[in-house]
Amino acid sequence: MAAVSLLSSKPTLISSSSSSSSSRLSSQLHSKNQLSFDPKKRLFDVGIGLLASSVIALTPFEADATRIEYYATTADPPCEFSFARTGLGFCDISPGSGVEAPYGELINVHYTARFADGRIFDSSYKRGRPLTMRIGVGKVIKGLDQGILGGEGVPPMLVGGKRKLQIPPKLAYGPEPAGCFSGDCNIPANATLVYDINFVGIYSGNRK
Repeated sequence: MAAVSLLSSKPTLISSSSSSSSSRLSSQLHSKNQLSFDPKKRLFDVGIGLLASSVIALTPFEADATRIEYYATTADPPCEFSFARTGLGFCDISPGSGVEAPYGELINVHYTARFADGRIFDSSYKRGRPLTMRIGVGKVIKGLDQGILGGEGVPPMLVGGKRKLQIPPKLAYGPEPAGCFSGDCNIPANATLVYDINFVGIYSGNRK
């Protein structure tokens, strides 16, 4: 299944490989040194939001480690959600011990995204690297801003923390389907989404 944006505006469809597409496209050369390109297969890095971060080459050990983490998230036991006044459900698997996410800054997160019935539709672990996203300024869906930054009864996440979020439609994509391409939509209208968030760290490229 294709992945979709977590953008707060209308998202675009991407394949499950997200922004690693850039390195894959550049390696697909014809014998005459021309890129092989199919517009319908072009990948847009919309992931959780927002920023097309640079491609990072992983060692076999690192790639194996992220795959193990991915399968660990798929096997996480259900947790008992607490609910904010907005309807956002949250449950900490691990509280973390680092700093809070700075408002409006870039952070790195790993995530696995599911529908309410448990079907996975996207995961940064499958791409082998965390996603860089700007938090708190409407660049991602509202449920992620609130679920990571905190507010209205939700405690802020700390670096190193792992949290499950149950995001109602009004804090996700609402009454409109999302991730649509040529009439095929990846996320149906009024979908409740569940995210496993791993707050990896603060992006090192933030302005000082």
